[in-house]
Amino acid sequence: MQSQQIITVNLWQVVISLCNLCVLFLIVKHFLYKPVKKVLAARQAHVDGVYEQADEALRQAEARRDEWSEKMTHAREEADAIVQRATEHAGRSSDAILADARAQAAGIVRQAKDEARATRAQAEEGIRQEIAGVSAELAGKLLGREINERDHRSLIDSFIGEMEDSRGADQ
Repeated sequence: MQSQQIITVNLWQVVISLCNLCVLFLIVKHFLYKPVKKVLAARQAHVDGVYEQADEALRQAEARRDEWSEKMTHAREEADAIVQRATEHAGRSSDAILADARAQAAGIVRQAKDEARATRAQAEEGIRQEIAGVSAELAGKLLGREINERDHRSLIDSFIGEMEDSRGADQ
């Protein structure tokens, strides 16, 4: 009979074991499961907060990047505008300098032409005087008499006029 006692199931022991198991489950649930669940919820909330902070930092970084990108675009546009204005100013300045240089060159050329005309007129007058003197002497010797100044001038002027006409016809 001994062997039957080992194999037999005692119903009271099973019920008490189940009750112990339920009590143990309730105690573990109350003292362990709920605090662990609270800790896990707190950790989850903390992790969610960190993610939200990271997302907010990312949004701020993107906003700053966009802001700096916009500022750089405006800076480039301003730099281009400044370069454009400087180029235009330099072009106007160079045009003014060129115009001034051309005007000065034209004035110098005009002055040189005037001086050349004056020098030519002086040379022609000197040559006339010389020719008049030589021709008066020559005429006096040829004619053997002296010619008055007025007749002499008219002869010289007509001679020079004929020479200028013949030179103008050659050119």
